[in-house]
Amino acid sequence: MNIELTDMEFRRLLDLVYAGNWILNSTRGEKRIEDFDKLESKLFSYCLKAGMYTLFEVNDGEVLPSREYAEGGIHEAIMDYEDTVFYEILAEELARRDMNFVPISPENVSELATRIDEYIEEFEKNGIDNISIDK
Repeated sequence: MNIELTDMEFRRLLDLVYAGNWILNSTRGEKRIEDFDKLESKLFSYCLKAGMYTLFEVNDGEVLPSREYAEGGIHEAIMDYEDTVFYEILAEELARRDMNFVPISPENVSELATRIDEYIEEFEKNGIDNISIDK
């Protein structure tokens, strides 16, 4: 299979692959999905041919995203994603808790959405500053 990409498309593909592999493997410890690591390595090896020398490095014969690449902004994008997911999940869990975890149905989905929106609005204004846990 051959895929033709512009330099910019290839660069964006690297970002997608890196971010996807980070999401799928960063929390797995020793149980990483090696196929994703291998594909990431393979795609970053094409940086040499594309003249994108600062985006990769070789460590023990393995092509990896370079430190310069990893510190060049991709993690800020991943952190934005993680923050959004965190707040959305927290808002839904709190809203469902407020509704005593009743099963969601057509009759109460609007109430759930309203409660979620209220929590999201709170988090946008104050982050987690107003969250407390009663012991």
